[in-house]
Amino acid sequence: MEKTGPEIKYPRRRFIRDVMRGIIYILFDLLSDLEISGREHLPAGGPLLVAANHFSFIDPALVVRVTPWPLEVIGGAQLPYAPFDGTWILKLWGYFPTHRGTCSRTALRSAEAVLAQGGVVGIAPEGGAWATVLRPARPGAAFLATRTGARILPVGIDGATDVFPSLRNGRRAHVTVRIGELFGPFQAGERGQKYRCRLDEIGHEIMQHIAELIPPERRGYYSDDPAIRAAAKGTEIYPWEHVSEI
Repeated sequence: MEKTGPEIKYPRRRFIRDVMRGIIYILFDLLSDLEISGREHLPAGGPLLVAANHFSFIDPALVVRVTPWPLEVIGGAQLPYAPFDGTWILKLWGYFPTHRGTCSRTALRSAEAVLAQGGVVGIAPEGGAWATVLRPARPGAAFLATRTGARILPVGIDGATDVFPSLRNGRRAHVTVRIGELFGPFQAGERGQKYRCRLDEIGHEIMQHIAELIPPERRGYYSDDPAIRAAAKGTEIYPWEHVSEI
């Protein structure tokens, strides 16, 4: 059984991840018209949080595709918006599963342990793929940033939701991945409710950086256009606010 929490050693699962990374490279090159920009912003290493928008269940694979490091991933224990049960892929990679509607202490402690070793952790701050426009961040990414002093690398993904529909129509979808400039680190000396408010502020800043990397019509809650924000109304509601997946 793999160790969890503070006892996790980074990097891990090197052989299987190298194999899977090679397969991911081939699949995206074959099945999509992939455009990547901003590689010059990739740092040499961590501690680093890679924060990406989450519109499709294949977003984690795209983050693996465009980053060069041994990457740990925080992801949902269930994938309710995937067309099939894709959790086996994440399990094969080895990830830190979160049960939405809970505080997911084990996943956060495990990610914190990786960052403490100078590692790299991929996270979708929105906490799910229930919409195709940006929504407010959940507190997890900001929590890890303030606890570890890790810098944040924003990544904007567009077109991933078109991959399988396009293949069914006999064509390849154009997928863009834009890598933004590093920002952070963040600190938070507050406690209690003030600390949660501080995490929300940091979460909004993370999402604003991501918003700059995706098309204006996808920015939803973070758009400067009132019409786009109005059209996205309701997507900001977290589906698991009062529901536990356990």
